[in-house]
Amino acid sequence: MPHTSIAERFITARRSATALSDYPGDIPAAMTDSYAIQDAALDLWHQELIGWKIARLHPDFQGPMGTERMAGPIFKPAFTPYTGPIIFPVFTDGFGAIEAEYVLRIDHDADPEKTDYSEEEALRLCDALFAGIELAGSPLPTINSLGPTVTASDFGNNFGLVLGPRLLDLDSDTTPHTLGEDALKAFQSKCEIEGEVVGTGGLFIMPGGPLKALAWLAGHLAARQRPLRRGMLISTGQTTGVHRIFPGQSAVVSFSGHTEASLDLKAVALQPGAPEIS
Repeated sequence: MPHTSIAERFITARRSATALSDYPGDIPAAMTDSYAIQDAALDLWHQELIGWKIARLHPDFQGPMGTERMAGPIFKPAFTPYTGPIIFPVFTDGFGAIEAEYVLRIDHDADPEKTDYSEEEALRLCDALFAGIELAGSPLPTINSLGPTVTASDFGNNFGLVLGPRLLDLDSDTTPHTLGEDALKAFQSKCEIEGEVVGTGGLFIMPGGPLKALAWLAGHLAARQRPLRRGMLISTGQTTGVHRIFPGQSAVVSFSGHTEASLDLKAVALQPGAPEIS
């Protein structure tokens, strides 16, 4: 099948640390085709799934694609809590980037039959909000420039997740109203590469913020028969931009507003084998 063939090419490239000069097949015409490729790759990757990333499509694509967002899987070997400077791999001739993000943790299994969520219902799935960094990456250097169907087909361009400090506890009494939008807007983030500030932002840099994004994801995954599970980590979308990074470069991602945190990273060249960060 074409979907499986494309998935196999991406998986082989990721395992061998080999960049792809072109998209390995016909570019998917619709997001449904992209997720069919992503699902085939999930079956081939054989790594434990520990969460999902969410990205917002450029407004020019939202109408034609029939959606505002896309999703990609996060795997255990490419996940680490932050306890000190992080070393992470990027493709030498592929795509590598870092994104300052806020991460929600799922408190209980979602209803596998429920495919529509309000923001309040999405919030009730969670028990905590964390600072975090999505490590984006793909063997295809043009993955983002070829459009969202390409990006979604290769794990949503995800290559890992660094989990920073807990910023906020959430419980059954928490609602969007009790959180207070003004208080949440105090959460700010900044990204520096090689000592230069490349982006600043915050929790609500994207329209609707993280709860609207999670509401979409919960329904989307249930429709794919991959409902959210207790303990999963949800990287809710970039807050300062998507910042290219290359082997040998260092970065600092910082968070402020309530809890101050500074996360140091260094990129190294990807070696063959399942990607890991340390």
